[in-house]
Amino acid sequence: MGYHVYTFRTFPAEILGGPCMFQVRISDHPVKSMGDYADVLICLNKEAYDRNVGELRHGGVLMYDPSDFTPEPGDYITYAVPFNEIARKEVQLFQTKNMVMLGAICGLFGPPLEAIIQVVQSKLSRSRKANATLMEKNLLALDVAKKYVTEKVTKSDPYLLGPVEKADRVVLNGNQAIVAGALAAQCRYFAGYPITPASDIMEGLAKELPQVGGTFLQAEDEIAALASVLGASYGGMRAMTATSGPGFSLMTELIGLSSMAELPAVIVDAQRAGPSTGMPTKMEQSDLSFALHAGHGDTPRIVIAPSNVANCYELIIQAFEMAERYQMPVLFLSDQSLTARVESVDSQVFKTPELHERLQYNSQHEANGSNGHHNGHSTEQILVGAGAEEHEYTRYAYSATGISPMSTPGTGSPAYVATGLEHDEAGHPNYEPEDHTAMMKKRFRKLATAAAEMPKPERYGDADATIGVIGWGSTEGTIQEAVDRARAKGLKVAALHPTILSPLPDETIQDFISSVKKVIVPENNYSGQLANLLGAKYGLQAIRVNKYGGIPFTAAEILRAIEEVY
Repeated sequence: MGYHVYTFRTFPAEILGGPCMFQVRISDHPVKSMGDYADVLICLNKEAYDRNVGELRHGGVLMYDPSDFTPEPGDYITYAVPFNEIARKEVQLFQTKNMVMLGAICGLFGPPLEAIIQVVQSKLSRSRKANATLMEKNLLALDVAKKYVTEKVTKSDPYLLGPVEKADRVVLNGNQAIVAGALAAQCRYFAGYPITPASDIMEGLAKELPQVGGTFLQAEDEIAALASVLGASYGGMRAMTATSGPGFSLMTELIGLSSMAELPAVIVDAQRAGPSTGMPTKMEQSDLSFALHAGHGDTPRIVIAPSNVANCYELIIQAFEMAERYQMPVLFLSDQSLTARVESVDSQVFKTPELHERLQYNSQHEANGSNGHHNGHSTEQILVGAGAEEHEYTRYAYSATGISPMSTPGTGSPAYVATGLEHDEAGHPNYEPEDHTAMMKKRFRKLATAAAEMPKPERYGDADATIGVIGWGSTEGTIQEAVDRARAKGLKVAALHPTILSPLPDETIQDFISSVKKVIVPENNYSGQLANLLGAKYGLQAIRVNKYGGIPFTAAEILRAIEEVY
């Protein structure tokens, strides 16, 4: 229809069902958060009313079915619409109750019915179970409901969605954006095991990969999934897996193997509320510490966290580029709210990316990237260790960047052993203190190289701010909206939102901290994991704002924290 949208949904973890809620914020300009309160609340039963009426703003609209319940008197406008009766008697198919609701929305709040009809026709025409009668009943439900509210409900609220200019946008959720980005990044192998809320990624790639010559594997568990991904990577494929907290825990040993054997891998952790199996359908940002430190021994890895749906597409591409460039695991921290969040994204975001090959070995001991360059950087200098034979392939050769050229066994390139044991430059097991020391430095030198090459986060807000807000992950839009509101009140506020959390952009963060008097760190976890990290690295005594009930922040909550600190 041309609107900007931003959604939030919550639903039970049990297959038998339970209370579900879907919230959509609609505007003719970009929307950054899910909003503070509902303008319109539509309750399809009394439980929905009891659970959600507290979220309805003063003067808002409550739409309900009078056969289900009678609402308590309150500071809101009520519209009684007999959803059940219309579906049963006039449409003669009770399952069209949701279509009755949508028709009533069109009649009262203005979105054109034609747009809804197009969606219904598109959905049902793709369904094998659909038939002409079902299509007719759904369209009838829309029409009858709109006619009912137009004739029998006296509108007394100010809410109306007027016409808006059509725009070239795509409406999709975070998991769909990850699937699209992975395909654009030339991911051609996925192995995984079903787990909420990451399963949509697996299901999407199961459908799409075979169509582009890729391979999909549903493994017996998360350990096997990542092991399989590392095997594919060893064979030269861009490969990934996706999981959530419990499955991510099982992958810990294989993350170490990826780091030690210097095998590229992308691992999506769609965070959910923990610990243990926790709350599968609720959000938290509580896997950061684990992502940064999971594993025995010192295990270099890159950790990145997308901030919105468009960012899911852009950053998953960057994750593959990072994995291939720095030959290590890249952990991609999404979360439940972002996986299911639907946003309208400008189509120009989905442009074909420029991709770069991993650093390749050839017989002249040269490190060849794309056309002699890799990721905008000139050919690496390889420092071959003393005693190496003239034509021996030293897979783990020491280099100034820590990055060594890879071969792809089976393609005519020399084979090598990718082992989890400590090894020398050629990959042979070696347990000498001097070798372990040198190899540890080599592996961590790649993180230093990455820190110098990666893009830096940009400051949002006032250059002369008194209060700073540092966040990560899916809270960015909510924080920015809170900053906008604070600035509109005359407060001097700025925000910084790094998407790369290992290695951190040290200079950018230190400059931001030193430019303000106080720093607030809002996080959807109990312990303040980013605040702990910033305190350990930079000595920051952050003002912690923590929310850990499984629901995202609202802009009002962060604004309230800013005002209190101010």
